[in-house]
Amino acid sequence: MDLEPLSPDNSTVILVDYAVGFANLLRSHDLREHLANVAGLAKTAKLYGSGLVVTNGEASKPSGPLYPELLEVIGDQPVIERSTAFNSFLDAGFAKAVRATGRRNLLIGGIATDGCVLQTVLGALREGYQPYVVVDASASLSREAHDVAVQRMTMAGAVPVTWWSVAAEFQLDPQFTDASYRTELMTAYQPAMSMAGRTFFAGVNQGRPTPTNA
Repeated sequence: MDLEPLSPDNSTVILVDYAVGFANLLRSHDLREHLANVAGLAKTAKLYGSGLVVTNGEASKPSGPLYPELLEVIGDQPVIERSTAFNSFLDAGFAKAVRATGRRNLLIGGIATDGCVLQTVLGALREGYQPYVVVDASASLSREAHDVAVQRMTMAGAVPVTWWSVAAEFQLDPQFTDASYRTELMTAYQPAMSMAGRTFFAGVNQGRPTPTNA
């Protein structure tokens, strides 16, 4: 595994097939948490300016278009519509878009973990990239299917990460020392952690002595 830190300058976030028709079939993760993690990963790419490639199957098929929550985050980002199945690298437009980012590290999340994510990660390895599978922004029809797919990808050479750890590593880049992006992401997509911070600072304030008039 390459120990070079992940940074926006050497990484591309790849979002695979977050189609609305799949959402209610997912059983490996809570749907609300899944949607927050997907949006958080996409927002991380947008805020820090990493490479970003978004792909989906044909929107006219039953799987349908991308999650509205994701479309809201990516704005006018192009969505590469594939007619080929599973391994996104078999689509010439997708492969060209990834090459155009000029980045070797690919942070891949999508659905299903044991389908298009697995085959796209294996395709990335064959193409000479270093893939990182964003496990908490991916999901499958069962926890077993998700876990076994992550295990297979890891054994093949991919590195498992979480979207929040990626955001934290991007924040360590010296160019973002004073940026408020991590706080923005926490507020929007990590409400429990954000609330814990508020609780801490409320306790600090309560512990301060009450000023007295001289």
